[in-house]
Order: sequence, then structure tokens, then C-alpha cells
Amino acid sequence: MISHSRRHCVVELQALPLRIGQIRRIVSAQLRHWQLDPLIDRAALGVTELLSNVHRHAQPDKTCTVEIELRLGRVTVSVYDSDPRLPVLRAAGRHGVSGTSRPPSEPGAEAPDLETSGRGLALVEALSEAWGARPQDNSPGKVVWFSLCTAPGPAAPDRHPVLLAEKPVREPAPAPPAAAPPEPVSARLPVAASVGARPG
Repeated sequence: MISHSRRHCVVELQALPLRIGQIRRIVSAQLRHWQLDPLIDRAALGVTELLSNVHRHAQPDKTCTVEIELRLGRVTVSVYDSDPRLPVLRAAGRHGVSGTSRPPSEPGAEAPDLETSGRGLALVEALSEAWGARPQDNSPGKVVWFSLCTAPGPAAPDRHPVLLAEKPVREPAPAPPAAAPPEPVSARLPVAASVGARPG
């Protein structure tokens, strides 16, 4: 089930591998809708890690809810599940976060950590500005979340005037010249008149 408003999106799902890919696409589409494309890769990777943890570790079932919220310049992605056990961040080079690591040459030193799993939260920590886990308020489960600062928009490039090809402007055809008022034409034709005198 998916519900969302302008700044909030909630998806309920079973944390199974096929569904994890679908949720990654939903998160990417939501961030694209909010015009936060620079955050898509980190958010998709972070939600994949959190859902993979639910798939691997959550008991008794894999039902969970993913919530994406845009508020006060931050995108927060939260994953709610029904398992109350809080996750433990595992540091590189040792088994777990408690205790210290001793050089392998010392007696009782731990063997080098060659595990390839269990680093999901370290990855979430590296890609986000903040993350955390807490028990849910009204249920026996927990919520694990991370947040990303919305990147400021890229600096506006220097604006240069854009010259557009001008279309020829059709000017109205010139009006035909007004007919000049006729000037009196004097035709002075030489008249050869012979005036004959009549004999009287």
C-alpha cells in the first residue's frame, strides 16, 4: 500500500528481495518528483541497506513500513518493523562495536575480520548526514532512519543574453500615392487665325 502527500510518502511491504527493488524505485521516483535528483543514489542505497537488514534479521515477520519525508531542508527515510531488537553498528576490523581490537600478534588477539556482511549500518552512516534507531512508540517494533540534507540548487550560471533569430517583420505596404489635384493646363497653342477684312 502506498500513500503520500506533497511532502510525505509511506509504503507498507514485505521486506523480500523483489519488493526491495520496487521500494528503491519508489524512493527514486519520489525524490525526482520533489526535484531532489542529487539525493537519489544515496537514498536508494540507504533504503536498500535498511530493508536488507529487515529481510535478514527481523523476527517474527518481514512486514515493514518505509516512510519518506521532506521537511525543513532534510529528506528523512525511516523503516519501521516489528522486531524490537535495535541494530548494532559494526566497526571495520573487529566483531561488533564493543571492546577494542588488539594487534593479531598479541596473545588473545582477534583474528582479522573477513566477514562480508553486517556493514549495512556503517554504509548508511557514511552516506547520510544523520541516522539512528529507536523503539516504536506504540508497538513492540523499532524504527531505523537516516536523513540527507537537500542540496542547494546549483549556482546559476552567468546569464548571457540569448539572441534569437529575428523573423522578418512585414511592414504594411506603402499606401499608393494620393492623386495630385489636377493642375489647370493651359494649352497655348499658336493659332494662326487669319482675320480677313471683308470688303465693306
